[in-house]
Amino acid sequence: MSDQKESIIRVSVSEAAQLFGVSTKTIRQALKADELRYIVVRGRYKINFISLVEWSQKSTRRSNLLKNQGLGQYVNQWKISNKKYSPNPKSIRLVE
Repeated sequence: MSDQKESIIRVSVSEAAQLFGVSTKTIRQALKADELRYIVVRGRYKINFISLVEWSQKSTRRSNLLKNQGLGQYVNQWKISNKKYSPNPKSIRLVE
């Protein structure tokens, strides 16, 4: 890993629920059970995105919700089929 400071992405309770295909109640229950890392900004929860991904993968049900009702439902639409706009293999720098 590089020496650069890791960028932390934080989302609100409602954003987390939409992204992961679960209810806001489910997110709030996870917060109450200390299953997610968060900070409070102006009285609102800001949840660490990495902890959300880890949390979603601990349960088969949540993992399936992510795939079917959350972000995962759009993955097939994101695949690049036009080679003209795909990354040029020469321009990709390999990290060792």
